[in-house]
Amino acid sequence: MDKKLAQEMFDNAVHVGHRTQKWNPRMKKYLYGEKDGVHIINLEKTSEGLEKALAFLEKLAGEGKNVLFVSTKPQSLKLIEESAKSCGMPYVVSRWIPGLITNFSTLKNRIKYFVNLKAEMASGEFDKYTKKEAAKLKKIIDTLELSLGGVQNLRGVPDAVFVVDTVRDQIAVKEAKVVGIPIVAITDSNSDPTVISYPIPGNDDALKSLTFLVGKVVASLNKARKAQ
Repeated sequence: MDKKLAQEMFDNAVHVGHRTQKWNPRMKKYLYGEKDGVHIINLEKTSEGLEKALAFLEKLAGEGKNVLFVSTKPQSLKLIEESAKSCGMPYVVSRWIPGLITNFSTLKNRIKYFVNLKAEMASGEFDKYTKKEAAKLKKIIDTLELSLGGVQNLRGVPDAVFVVDTVRDQIAVKEAKVVGIPIVAITDSNSDPTVISYPIPGNDDALKSLTFLVGKVVASLNKARKAQ
């Protein structure tokens, strides 16, 4: 393992897992041990997982495919939204939309309605409505922006999903599994790595750990996009 990378991961608390009583036994092979009642993640395993995940994501982005960023974890919302936007990828940060992956053919009609409403408002077409009607439509736009704003440019199911917390956003993981979409995810000591295509063992709680790992993902995607 690269010493510089190991030090960076350590400095960003990537190795710090959950308290030992909250662990998932399936993470055992990714753990180094425990200290003061907290599991310590094996950074060699993190390095291996990160390398495989980034190679996969870079290949996808190089082919012009979409990776859906998913995180409803409060401390990560701004990070995920800004990160996804910076590499031109769709994202979900408010709450998971049931059926986004498993029933996209139906949900896309809702997305189209949302996009059309925004276009009408931007073009001044709302002037044809009464003030009450226009206010009601603006409220609908605001509501849909929260749930659909990050996927408004999605034309079909994503080619992969990147999940920050597989326990919190397990519905997204389940939907991706049902459809057969590859899942890249940060897997903390309480996660089940066996349902993840490309697990990245690491701390999914500390913002500095998330910033570091998500930054690596964004850098790989942008590198591939620029090479197109």
